[in-house]
Amino acid sequence: MCGQNQDAGFSGAEKEKPDCGGSAGQQDFLLRRIVAGGREILLLGTAHISQTSAEDVAAHIREEHPDKVCIELDEDRVRSMRNEKKWQELDVVKVLKQGKGFLLLANLALSSFQKRMGQGVGTAPGEEMRSALTAADSLGIPCVMVDRPIQVTLNRAWAKNTFTGKVKLLGALLSSAFSRGEMTQEEVESLKNRSVMDGMMEELSAYLPQVKEVLIDERDRYLAAKIWETPGNKLLAVLGAGHLDGTEQWIRRLAAGEASADVSSISTVPPKKKSAKFAGALIPLLILALLAAGFVTGGAATSAEMLLRWLLWNGSLAAAGSIAALAHPLTVLVSFASAPVATLNPFVGVGLFAGMCEAAVRRPRVKDMETLSDDVLRFRGFYRNRIAHVLLIFVLSSLGGAIGNFIAVPALITSLF
Repeated sequence: MCGQNQDAGFSGAEKEKPDCGGSAGQQDFLLRRIVAGGREILLLGTAHISQTSAEDVAAHIREEHPDKVCIELDEDRVRSMRNEKKWQELDVVKVLKQGKGFLLLANLALSSFQKRMGQGVGTAPGEEMRSALTAADSLGIPCVMVDRPIQVTLNRAWAKNTFTGKVKLLGALLSSAFSRGEMTQEEVESLKNRSVMDGMMEELSAYLPQVKEVLIDERDRYLAAKIWETPGNKLLAVLGAGHLDGTEQWIRRLAAGEASADVSSISTVPPKKKSAKFAGALIPLLILALLAAGFVTGGAATSAEMLLRWLLWNGSLAAAGSIAALAHPLTVLVSFASAPVATLNPFVGVGLFAGMCEAAVRRPRVKDMETLSDDVLRFRGFYRNRIAHVLLIFVLSSLGGAIGNFIAVPALITSLF
């Protein structure tokens, strides 16, 4: 059994923890003990794909025997962890109709990255959270899920990002998901080192500031509020190491009466900004205005020529995106024909038409649902798995149509002179 040393003061965090391996400096960083208002709150930091972290979590729960164990999960993720067949319930057409195609792709890319990293060290993603659930259940200790719902977090990250930020986010996720490199156990454990973690947070803040705000800063506040509101004289919270500093700071502010535990403002998806709605309507209005200008300045012949040029650019590049995704020939034709319609109607996209057509022509099979989480580990799996293939067609046809419009607009302008 691991030994223990407790610091009972509110002003400090625990400086020692059960000797379960690792350097003293790393252990200082991984466990924080806060005592305030007659309550004791322990924050235990982990690496999400570390077998050592999983073992440490179970050891600390047994040693500390808290009144409640708070876990950095939400109820939906707990159900997903316990339901290995969750992908079999996926309706990809419904996802596309709800406008969540890019969101699902981002979710799959993130899951792929975590699973591949876990394979590199022989550990399943989230093993330390499973360990916490198992250890607490074996001791009869109630578990409380204190994280914000993952769909709220992903939707907020997507909604708060600029177009450039969304492209960078998807690019970062996909490049990580399909990278051939594997992390060693030593590299995984280094993620629990303060200097390494601080460096990663600074890099993320500089590269994707809105993502860092939503994924880290907002969740620090949410986690702290939910932990603070959890009843019990002694709580142990299992968190990713990247949330330790921020969560501890928020809990101390809550204890001092300097902050409110009301997190309703960060618990919903922000409404679409008026500027974003205007931007969505700007391209079709601009194209219509240019066609009208062509009719006024050059007559019907000029306007018809400009219309044809726009249709070719827009439709051809949308079709090219479908071809790059190896879509069915009928899907390629639908991409070409629907691209102009999608441009003039900001409420639908060419990717929706293309994805739904592909799903109808090549219906996803049961085995596609069963193997989805494994197939997305490799780029060619997006071509082999029919669900992932629909998403790939959705993305590439949408991208092609968007590029077509950006090329067509300057071409239409030059036609006026």
